Amino acid sequence: MISPTRRSVLRGLALAATATALPLSALASSPAFAAGNPDGHIPPLRQMRGMWIASVVNIDWPSKPGLTVDQQKAEYLAWLDLAQARKLNSVFVQIRPTADAFWPSSFEPWSEWLTGVQGQDPGYDPLAFLVEETHRRGLAFHAWFNPYRVSMQPDPAKLHPEHPARKHPDWIVPYGGKLYYNPGIPEVRAFVQDAMMDAITRYEIDGLHFDDYFYPVNSTAFDDSAAFAKYGAGFPDLASWRRNNVDLLVQEMQQRVRQAKPEVAWGISPSGIWRNKSTDPLGSDTAGGQSYDNLHADTRGWVRKGWLDYIAPQIYWYIGQSNADYAKLIPWWSGVASGTGVQLWIGQAAYKAGVDGQPAQWFRPDELTNHLALNRNHPEVGGDIWFSAVDVREDRLGSLSTVATDHYTRPALGPLLPRLAGGRPPRRPVLANARRAAGGAELHIVATGPEAPFQFAVFRFDREAGRGDFADARNLVAVVPGGRNVRWTDPEGGAGAHYYVAAVDRVSRISEPSDGRAVR
Repeated sequence: MISPTRRSVLRGLALAATATALPLSALASSPAFAAGNPDGHIPPLRQMRGMWIASVVNIDWPSKPGLTVDQQKAEYLAWLDLAQARKLNSVFVQIRPTADAFWPSSFEPWSEWLTGVQGQDPGYDPLAFLVEETHRRGLAFHAWFNPYRVSMQPDPAKLHPEHPARKHPDWIVPYGGKLYYNPGIPEVRAFVQDAMMDAITRYEIDGLHFDDYFYPVNSTAFDDSAAFAKYGAGFPDLASWRRNNVDLLVQEMQQRVRQAKPEVAWGISPSGIWRNKSTDPLGSDTAGGQSYDNLHADTRGWVRKGWLDYIAPQIYWYIGQSNADYAKLIPWWSGVASGTGVQLWIGQAAYKAGVDGQPAQWFRPDELTNHLALNRNHPEVGGDIWFSAVDVREDRLGSLSTVATDHYTRPALGPLLPRLAGGRPPRRPVLANARRAAGGAELHIVATGPEAPFQFAVFRFDREAGRGDFADARNLVAVVPGGRNVRWTDPEGGAGAHYYVAAVDRVSRISEPSDGRAVR
């Protein structure tokens, strides 16, 4: 049997080329574009470097229910500290884990994972705090939603009295000791979209993110027969109808996000196997659980139809694993994404490294770094997301430190969605000063546009720069939080260093570089 995906585990619940003639804004739209290093590695100018922060059953944040407001805030800030220390540029925070809310929602009650009591006001607006503090660090905030899971326990009477599942008992299905909304009821599909879009429209969120739960795994005992009888006319079987229900959710979410907030990235992190080749010739050379059949999730179809901005398959297996080889799944997913305009980011199993009970391969300190080394051979791969924050922090075997040393030595701009690459970039900033200071070279950066940029990209050279130099990620020394007037010190800067700065907006469009200044 193949290992289940990481969110079904929940810790067991018990535990480019060199196109230098183009302007910088166009150069930097390519996720794989950068110049090479002597060892052959191409350091990316853009790369997804993300970390999942799970809230269900208090996996990551908050660490337990009932913490004070100050304790919850301090814990989250510590996660941002960790993300910055690991040179990550994005966090994926679970804000609707069980048909509940981490913001004051008129659709669903406050999450029990905040206070320990579903519906109890935590005393502040967590989502407003999360977004503000994440952006203050110059990090992207992706709001992670679970669309259909209602409860981690099976008794509707234990839900808050005003919970929608109490008001509409016909909407829910008990299965496997949990409660789920029934994806086959059109009113349910519309409601869960409304509940999630409430957060998207009210907060300055950078991405809307689904995990791998749709229908429960191997849901042969999931009793939706009445809904199938009512709504399933014209479908050859139950499985086809269920897949269409999930397809409708995915397609409609894309339409709603594009209409309401077109600059929000929309994507899904499914389990890593669509179908096995033994089942479908289009499938991967694997022998594991199939999302198409077990979750009724046509993950390959969503990419090929262009219904997503990105897909982040959870490829939570080691290189050489007999039934699900990481080295076979990466080229398979690269082929799926190729030519679609859908970005491919890889979900990485930090939670398996050095954990008792895992196969010996997960006790190799270089297993995860080897994953990223393999990814380099597939330009469709635009980065990685690590599950989960606790494991990134624990760094068992030094595996995440090794990843950072081997692959994250240079900062990286966040990915730019192809559909947004043609938009207006921010105005080029002014580098007002570059001078020697006690801690290195201090830069004074001044924004010139009507809005303060989200970030500044700082480039350093030992001479005056030519246009092509800004496409070389080796020259990018920092991506710093934006503002109207920003002072930043480069600890490695000194006399003779030449600096240039470009402004970066929230979707990662980049301006032309400023005029250069040499440190005297």
